[in-house]
Amino acid sequence: MGTDTVATEFTPSASLRVLGAMMDAYLRVFVAGSAASVLSRPNPVRRSGFELDLVVERVHIEAEDVVSLTFEAADGGPLPAWKPGSHLDVFLPSGRQRQYSLCGNPSDRFRYRIAVRRIADGGGGSREVHDVLRPGDAVRVRGPRNAFTFIDAPSYFFVAGGIGITPILPMVKAADAAGAHWKMVYLGRSRATMPFLGELARLRGGELDIRPDSEFGIPDVAELITRAQAGAAVYVCGPPPVLAAAQQTLFTVNPTGSLHTERFSAVPVMDGREFDIELARTGTTIRVGAEETALAAIRRELPGAVYSCQQGFCGTCKVAVLAGDVDHRDRTLTEGERDNHMLSCVSRAAGDRLVLDL
Repeated sequence: MGTDTVATEFTPSASLRVLGAMMDAYLRVFVAGSAASVLSRPNPVRRSGFELDLVVERVHIEAEDVVSLTFEAADGGPLPAWKPGSHLDVFLPSGRQRQYSLCGNPSDRFRYRIAVRRIADGGGGSREVHDVLRPGDAVRVRGPRNAFTFIDAPSYFFVAGGIGITPILPMVKAADAAGAHWKMVYLGRSRATMPFLGELARLRGGELDIRPDSEFGIPDVAELITRAQAGAAVYVCGPPPVLAAAQQTLFTVNPTGSLHTERFSAVPVMDGREFDIELARTGTTIRVGAEETALAAIRRELPGAVYSCQQGFCGTCKVAVLAGDVDHRDRTLTEGERDNHMLSCVSRAAGDRLVLDL
């Protein structure tokens, strides 16, 4: 069956003729004209300054086994703005990549500050920061990025455990400067191991409770959480037991509150089962335990395997999957990437075996 087409003559109205003339003029000037390259610059999605070449301006001892590093731009210019809760991906001289929270002043557009605790039996990143980086050294970073957003709230309750003070410090300073109602509990082994006590002591608007284990014993985080006002935004950063206690307690004692957490360690494996990984480049097969991450198993065979956040959002440990189905547990990969990639820090095999391009 065919269709008949009837041709009609269209006469544009005066307003359409004016609009057409304006569009023609725009195209001549902004697209086809000699000035187009100046007036219509490309605007890529990836924002300028996302990867930065910085220089270590200062290294300062903040507490036992804790140093802060202040960076400035290699060209001395201003740095991208950031908000409390932001972090940098730092590329260390060895090639290791690690994430560190910004703990300086967001209003200072010429300096970034991080603080790092030495972990003697860790992956080597903290030892490298302490033992290698010195003033004048060049460092490449990515960011700032924010996965720990500081929200507007009627009141705040902060719990910082150890080096977990780093993302919390700019938040409590911001709350204090804004005149917001806030309370903070700072936990640590001893006062000597707790950085930034002097900066916290200069805050005047809220309630600050410093509770080192050496003076108060092991903290009862569940009891501490009950001190938050109803409806408060509760921010917690610290060791896994502190985070777990907050998650188990808050919504029982404060159902109108909101909980915001950040961890500096690997996410514990939940509902895991054993599976095999074949490293395609060598043919080696390794067994991943039920409570072990694929990344941890891979690093037994390949100690240099790159990683950073260990929480499934930075993408550093992304690896190509050559065979097998993946139980994706990340927050980063696109649907297209999930067809043949995985983040080894959190994701696992959906079956009994994966073959990875390693």
